[in-house]
Amino acid sequence: MIEFIVGSSLAAAAGLNAWMPLFLLGLADRLLPAVQLPTGWSWLSSDLALWIVGALLVLEIIADKIPALDSVNDLVQSLVRPAAGGVAFGAGASAQTVAVDDPASFFASGSWIPIATGIVIALVVHVVKAAARVAANATTGGLAAPVLSTAEDAASFVLAAAAIIVPALAIILLVGLIVTAVVLIRRRAQKRRMNVQPNGGVRR
Repeated sequence: MIEFIVGSSLAAAAGLNAWMPLFLLGLADRLLPAVQLPTGWSWLSSDLALWIVGALLVLEIIADKIPALDSVNDLVQSLVRPAAGGVAFGAGASAQTVAVDDPASFFASGSWIPIATGIVIALVVHVVKAAARVAANATTGGLAAPVLSTAEDAASFVLAAAAIIVPALAIILLVGLIVTAVVLIRRRAQKRRMNVQPNGGVRR
């Protein structure tokens, strides 16, 4: 159960910022004696991986705060964030390896399940995030992008850090993220209904 909580929290964090949980996992494996990634995922703490992931993290943090560019970034991240979520869940839930030398054995052993779960969780969070960003940009002319992006980065950091260090806190944060997503979805649906006139026309 604890592994599922950790993996889910890391995948959700990846849905907000693809590189944050991967970078924190690598740093934790390198710096914290209590954290040790499975052998198949130890590459996350290598010098090369930390430099590359760290650079990509900085790039995403900057790009996501620039109006218009943030929407392009979200489009690009539609593939990256789910993939990162799969890696984060797999590493956090102690999946054996991301390398698939024997596809038949990989699927038969169930090693794909944590990765697939992480992909789905990160994709759902990313879709909600991207939709909320589009709506906010349309309403504020893009002025809300830096504020929302900063909040998302902070949420990704706290969620990933909690998953690694204090899993019990991570489940609380994860529930809070789910509640927030549900509220955003309902509010958007309500606004759409309010903008549609009874005869089917759209209020202008």
